[in-house]
Amino acid sequence: MSDLKVLERTLPVAPLKIAALESCTELGKKVNDYIVQFRKDTSKEALSSPVFSSYQMDNYLIECHCPRFGSGEAKGLIKETVRGKDLFVMVDVCNYSLTYSVNGHLNHMSPDDHYQDLKRIISAANGKAHRVNVLMPFLYESRQHKRTKRESLDCAMALRELVDMGVSNIMTFDAHDPRVQNAIPLIGFDNFNPPYQFMKALLRAEPDLILDKEHLMIVSPDEGAMHRAVYFSNVLGVEMGMFYKRRDYSTIVNGKNPIVAHEFLGSDVKGKDLIVVDDMISSGESMLDVAKQLKDRGAARVFVCTTFGLFTNGMEIFDDYYSKGYIDHLITTNLTYLPPETLNKPYFTVADMSKFIALIIDSMNHDISIGAVLDPTKRIHALLERHKKELDAKK
Repeated sequence: MSDLKVLERTLPVAPLKIAALESCTELGKKVNDYIVQFRKDTSKEALSSPVFSSYQMDNYLIECHCPRFGSGEAKGLIKETVRGKDLFVMVDVCNYSLTYSVNGHLNHMSPDDHYQDLKRIISAANGKAHRVNVLMPFLYESRQHKRTKRESLDCAMALRELVDMGVSNIMTFDAHDPRVQNAIPLIGFDNFNPPYQFMKALLRAEPDLILDKEHLMIVSPDEGAMHRAVYFSNVLGVEMGMFYKRRDYSTIVNGKNPIVAHEFLGSDVKGKDLIVVDDMISSGESMLDVAKQLKDRGAARVFVCTTFGLFTNGMEIFDDYYSKGYIDHLITTNLTYLPPETLNKPYFTVADMSKFIALIIDSMNHDISIGAVLDPTKRIHALLERHKKELDAKK
């Protein structure tokens, strides 16, 4: 409620409009519903000024499409005016479920296709919007964030291109390396993380989880995810362990050096519940190998928390590892497309991010500080305190 009180005392930058591309339709609808509810709960006295005439609406979504010609070429189309509006464009570049036809052949949309559609919708706004903001949960080309040898810097180029098109703010989640924002140092770039939503979903799925040093440990599956594990271990007050990847740098398979083995650094995990945190699961092989090694070392339960569940090789391998007892629960967000079959898995839980995104958009529209949104520590501590009381009440 305190966030809503701040919003009530602040004028919006301009009337809010949300353009959720087809790749982000479901998430866009949930975000819109939350914003509608936020603003319905706003004090009526705060809306007496004429500047709030378009503040409370039943829908902030605008109709937008990217129809394609038979050749596969496309165009962006917005069905209503955005003149003077604070426009937020939402896109999920990992939604491979969408298809289009190229000379009679069926193509699944790639991240490149979604990124081009994003630019088309920005272009269709035609410079008339008061401000254009892009919400791209999975940052396009974020894994190609640095150059080794003669390589393209795709992520930096994409960010510069969006800025050149007039985008004022770019919002993303758990960027593979947030330092890529150095490519656009004078433009708004916000990188959000979902640790609170992870803990909320995990405690809902595993209500008997004991959060202390004797029973719990946080594990980083590699060096790149270590900062996430450090944060979790500090907030929860438990120990941390880390794996590092031993790679074969003499060969390249599928564009990268293959992993020879995962080596563990940390204290004894025997008998403890373990939370493994990472930014994404692609094929899942690395994460599952880590889970297997932890169980082989005597871990009690292994819970995997990952922001983006891409599952590029399907879910069969996860089913197999769950049936063998190597993983006990898998938690991922709804920031990217999830195949329908994932929702029926007994080990799978979705951390819903729609309310969080709605709060981000509403705060940005009012041009107020999002420092509290960026720092979830207080909310996690409050969640842990409630959980402790519930466990004590059961004793």
